[in-house]
Amino acid sequence: MVDLAVAPGPFKRGNETALTYDLKMAAWEWLYREAACRVIGLEVKLEGPGGRIVDLAAVGPHNTFYIIEVKSSRSDFSRDDHTADDFTELQGREGTVAGRTGLAKETLRQAMDFAKETNPEAWREVPAFKQALADYRRVSGKEEAYRNRIAAFSIKFHDPTFMRIADFHYLIAPKGVVTRSSLPPQWGLLDETSAVAFPAVDKEIRKNTGIVSNFLRAIARGNTTSMMRSQGISFTRGEGRGIR
Repeated sequence: MVDLAVAPGPFKRGNETALTYDLKMAAWEWLYREAACRVIGLEVKLEGPGGRIVDLAAVGPHNTFYIIEVKSSRSDFSRDDHTADDFTELQGREGTVAGRTGLAKETLRQAMDFAKETNPEAWREVPAFKQALADYRRVSGKEEAYRNRIAAFSIKFHDPTFMRIADFHYLIAPKGVVTRSSLPPQWGLLDETSAVAFPAVDKEIRKNTGIVSNFLRAIARGNTTSMMRSQGISFTRGEGRGIR
């Protein structure tokens, strides 16, 4: 039996906590021992429409595809636990957010004109202008935060396209982070010991030779990147173009 209890560190990313790394390695072990996968990748970028980076992707017997996402806390879990309706509702606030910024900008313009008429030599010190500027900065900051949230908003756990790229989707999380009632449809759950808390639905996705090849190629790319990172090697864009 292969000993997978390797010392933590070789494939740990700089922004990962020890808990996240331990969960990732526990998921790797489950894929190898229990799911009998012999092709397993970390941080795999799956290509095509809606392509995303997944924490682990693997291929088991009979070309069965597995995806495992690591969630170390409830906040980490909630970032991806949104539906398309949630995203539509968030987008619906755009007019209100932008309108507040526009109003604050116009108020600032008027306050600037007033300040320059009242005190041309030190108009920036006029209280009305200073207050309007503070209000504009506050409101525009909220709009920037809104734009950032839109850009980072994830419906991964409920996205039909994402759910069609693997036969089994699993989450691995410490006990209590994901409950049976909060577990997204069609997902399974592993606990921190990599025991199956709730089995995933077998979706038996459609595959052909090209789909299998693309999945394997994505895992190979992910593992190459992980190996390079573990050895302190990095390539800038454009380097290594002669290598095939």
